[in-house]
Amino acid sequence: MPIAPSSTEAAPAVREYAGSAAPWAPAEIRRAVADTRHLLRFRAGTVRRPAVVRTAWLLLVGLTTAAVVGPALAPGAGGDGMAFNTFLLLPTFMVGFLGLTIAAAIASGGGRELLSGEHAVSHPISPTTDHLGALLMAPLNIGWIIQAWFLLGATTFAHGWDAFPWLLSIMVLWIVAATALGQVVAWSVEAVRRRRHGVVVVRTSGVALALFLGWLQVAGHLSTVLDAVPTLQLVVAGLQGFSASWVGAIAALLAITAVALVLGGAACHAAVRRMTRDEVKVETKHFQARPTPSSPWLVLVRIDRASVWRAVPMRRGMLVLAVGPGLIAFAGSLAWDNIVILPGLVASGGALLYGVNAFSLDGRGGLWRESLPVDPMHVWTARSWVMAEWLLFASLITVFLASLRAGAPTASEAAAIVCLVLVVTVQVVSAAMRWSVRRPFAVDLRSARATPAPPTVMVGYSAKLALSTTLTAMVFSTASWAAPWPVVVLLALPFLAWSVTAWVRAGLVWTDASARAVVVTTVAA
Repeated sequence: MPIAPSSTEAAPAVREYAGSAAPWAPAEIRRAVADTRHLLRFRAGTVRRPAVVRTAWLLLVGLTTAAVVGPALAPGAGGDGMAFNTFLLLPTFMVGFLGLTIAAAIASGGGRELLSGEHAVSHPISPTTDHLGALLMAPLNIGWIIQAWFLLGATTFAHGWDAFPWLLSIMVLWIVAATALGQVVAWSVEAVRRRRHGVVVVRTSGVALALFLGWLQVAGHLSTVLDAVPTLQLVVAGLQGFSASWVGAIAALLAITAVALVLGGAACHAAVRRMTRDEVKVETKHFQARPTPSSPWLVLVRIDRASVWRAVPMRRGMLVLAVGPGLIAFAGSLAWDNIVILPGLVASGGALLYGVNAFSLDGRGGLWRESLPVDPMHVWTARSWVMAEWLLFASLITVFLASLRAGAPTASEAAAIVCLVLVVTVQVVSAAMRWSVRRPFAVDLRSARATPAPPTVMVGYSAKLALSTTLTAMVFSTASWAAPWPVVVLLALPFLAWSVTAWVRAGLVWTDASARAVVVTTVAA
């Protein structure tokens, strides 16, 4: 039996594996676009309730339209006063959007996964496809959406109806270009992180950059640096209407986006060819056994605490969530009535890292944990306790950084910040645990880019958490200057009672054997 083609036989066609071609090769780009289209159709086919998704998309389009048109109809839009001040800050807002996009992408290791790494083993896709998927999934993030809404709304409020369509088109293209640039930086950082000593290099560079920005702010040079950023020229070009400057700005943004797409693919190729050091280090590291706790509940708390703090996406996300808003508040010298808004946003973001599908961290180990002879309510309270620790830790870091330049708070302000941190923590834990029981998902959270639920579901969770915590924060922010501190404390009691009652009801669902079996078998699938 011949084992190789003879000289008279035609040589078989050699098929390249996914990603073997250069990221800028036309064949690679065509294949990546086709694969991305197939993956999107696959994602759409796995939706449990398509009608709800269609409704969500219509709602998203409606809210985006309202965010753009609504500020233009507001009193004072396009005039002097607040509108003029907003106009002066537009270039800075554009820089801020770019910075937040880069930070979010770096924290998630380049972006969100269109296809999980576990599934990509049997269905290999090229790094270019992974890069395109990350770009398409980036807007399905409530942080990105809110920032984009804010930037578009600030544009129409600052310039009124004259912003349509010239200045507004520049802002839309800037949002696209900034998202693409964020992915380039994120994939590049991920490629460095996966090299030898790359983790130390990335962490040292991050600390050095934070110290440098802090020095610029303290020394009073930050405004000078921001004025030198080319975003000012983009805003000026948009003010001139249809002109050579506007055409040049549009062409420049399109060119930046095209170059970023290619560079992002190249950086993604460089990243995926290297070992994921953070994830591998956690999975291969040996941990010394510690004395057994005195009660089963403490054993469960220790297991849950280790599963959270040893997970790479948890640590990275926590760093961005806790430090980012605190540094922004520090740089802006926010007053205490504005700092009160921050803990709610931080708690919402912390729950989105894993809390909305809290039992997914067990994975296949959930079957083993369910076989342990412990009270199901102990499992429920232990998981809730660890999540509360997680959210409190992030909120306290943010408040500490923000307080460094806020001065001494009054008694009402101190009571408001303490009560709000407690209220939003209980509020978010209650909501997250309810969703974890009612809508479990099978996900692999070992990857730094994984999310605890499908992207469309995450958008809904993000919106609900952001809305509830923001409204609660506004109530306490108003009370911090309009009411004495005993009233502020009493104001927290109804919020706590409502959240605790909902948490207890969800716990009773968890204690039901059939409902618990559905959750465990789903997350272990």
